[in-house]
Amino acid sequence: MSLLPRTAEEFSSADYWERFFRKRGEKAFEWYGDYNSLCGVLHKYIKPRDKVLVVGCGNSELSEQLYDVGYHQLTNIDISETVVSHMNQRNAERRPDLTFQQLDATQTGFDSGSFQAALDKGTLDAMASEEDGALAGRMLAEVGRVLAVGGRYVCVTLAQEHVIKLAVEHFAQGWAVRIHCLNGQQSEESDSSFALPVFALVCTKFRQAPPFVVFELCHGEDGAPTRLASVPELLSAVKERQAYNLMLHKLRGGTDASSTPSLTLCHAATGRPRYTLTVQDSLPSAKLPRSNHFAIFIVPQGRESDWLYGSTEGRTQLASSAKFRRLVIVAMHRDQEYEDIQAVQSELSPMVMELAPPGMPANQQVPFLSVGGDLGWREVIGRGVSALTGEYSVEDVRGEDGHLYRRLIFMNNSQLVQSESRLRSAATASAHKKKHKKKSKPSVSEAPALTGVKDRIVDRGFLCCTHHEVMVAGLAMLGMDAINDKDHPVSVLLVGLGGGGLPQFVHDFVPCGRVEVVELDPAVLDVAQSWFGFQTDERLKVILGDGLEHIKTLESEGGNSFDVVMFDVDSKDTTLGMSCPPPAFVETSLLKKVYSLLTPRGLFMLNLVCRDTALRKSVLERVQAVFPCVFSRGIEGEVNEVLLCCRSAGEGNKPHTVPQTLQQTAKDLQKTLRASTQNAPCVPHIDITAMLNDLKVI
Repeated sequence: MSLLPRTAEEFSSADYWERFFRKRGEKAFEWYGDYNSLCGVLHKYIKPRDKVLVVGCGNSELSEQLYDVGYHQLTNIDISETVVSHMNQRNAERRPDLTFQQLDATQTGFDSGSFQAALDKGTLDAMASEEDGALAGRMLAEVGRVLAVGGRYVCVTLAQEHVIKLAVEHFAQGWAVRIHCLNGQQSEESDSSFALPVFALVCTKFRQAPPFVVFELCHGEDGAPTRLASVPELLSAVKERQAYNLMLHKLRGGTDASSTPSLTLCHAATGRPRYTLTVQDSLPSAKLPRSNHFAIFIVPQGRESDWLYGSTEGRTQLASSAKFRRLVIVAMHRDQEYEDIQAVQSELSPMVMELAPPGMPANQQVPFLSVGGDLGWREVIGRGVSALTGEYSVEDVRGEDGHLYRRLIFMNNSQLVQSESRLRSAATASAHKKKHKKKSKPSVSEAPALTGVKDRIVDRGFLCCTHHEVMVAGLAMLGMDAINDKDHPVSVLLVGLGGGGLPQFVHDFVPCGRVEVVELDPAVLDVAQSWFGFQTDERLKVILGDGLEHIKTLESEGGNSFDVVMFDVDSKDTTLGMSCPPPAFVETSLLKKVYSLLTPRGLFMLNLVCRDTALRKSVLERVQAVFPCVFSRGIEGEVNEVLLCCRSAGEGNKPHTVPQTLQQTAKDLQKTLRASTQNAPCVPHIDITAMLNDLKVI
């Protein structure tokens, strides 16, 4: 490896190659693979009877091996006098018709159209860095001149972006351009043990240019060609293959529990994503059965966003539980058909075996794992486009508990569930209405069967998000006198609608509660009303607009007060260490405006999702500077925490513990919510006491 070029410029220098070949001597330099690894694609496009110009032949054995299998019309040229002299001497007796000439590939002097093929193994790569590509451009023009109509330029290349772009753009008009991604795997003893794959660029000369470009990419020497519409698309496809090979190179080098590389497998015919594979290695300290090298886990459809499968921590836990040295976690994509677990296994087996850990014995049985041998279930019931967030999907899925759930997914972050509600059957809802059933925990049998979407309705008494349950439970801090005061009902200002589950729950179960929601995105309101059972009336209103501006307006107008202000709004800036809320919502100036909007008994509730420790500390300091009493309730298994901030510290100084009376108030609130069932369409499924158990004073 010490003989490899140190810079691209040195690689393309004639002086470098002169020095290299003098030092290398007799040993052939098979930089891009030998005859055995290239013969398939070479025989496909170059016939023994063809007159072939070998451009930049070097001291490679490739021409000699081609000659020995019947290619006797090879004309080899190279810029190095040393290599030409050496190769002529080496072949004078055994291959008298194999000629080597010292020529400049940019001006060979051969007649136009005198060759049926031109073979280039690495020469284009070497020349592309000279003169900003001008030297390689002159070489390609010369190759095009000496090739006959129907002739092929076959170039073995590493396909660096600037190299392949130069060649493809040069041959875009009047030529068919096809690129094969070869395995390019070398033996351990080979001098050319690259992580990057080797490509074969094949350009065929037309007599008359077609009215469209012909760009194709093939996987392997015999892979079916995929047609691409433009140079950028072709370059992107090549880079994907390179990235895949780099990942394989790393995975074959060892296991690393801290690295979780992933790749997407697309449908060959349509190009649409079909599977996403994530590699999760176990920790080196893990005690594993000796034979448990490798396994594949199939995530049930619709469950890929679950914490266990969609988060780094969850996948680490899954791999630990599975007890395999390497686990490949496979997620299936929406809008794809999957027959059964056996069909998925057959489809994936050839590809996933390339991801096996190093040292796995040959013929090792690799198990495919799943939840109960089931592929899960998902039905996309609605789609749309938000002017603010882009494409979204509304889909029904079956959860781990057997119930059906409805989810809103924004496609720019398809691993995140934006909103979720549990479903029940319309028939069950009708029976409940007639019989006034009161069940705290309905059985799985009450989950709607896989019937038409019209038979599934949202269970408005069930909050899927724990932080929403905590916010509802936090109402207990207002005191039962405030909750039951019908003359002055509880008033709530909520920024962030989502699917509407939280404001709808407060409306349905808090006696006479009044809720005002501010939502920035009109598409979200439409989705909530169309798919999530959200219904407005005189006690539940939605204002479309910027929550920040609305708060500023309310504060400047004066005379507006709320018992509770809730922030449940996410940030679109993924570069921040805080995904909820956006930074502007926790600036001191805005927090003071929120404080002024609260009644004396008022509460400010904030859903905080912050992975950055320093940023979280800063947010907490700002909140504490404005509110005299702040409680925190962490969400188990999540980054979320809910801050419950009191406008008043009550009697005396700031409390150091959670008030002892809160537990009794929580029980009273539970009874009050359940008492509202007769006026609501369903039963509230919430344990107020449990939601307040882990409350801490900050």
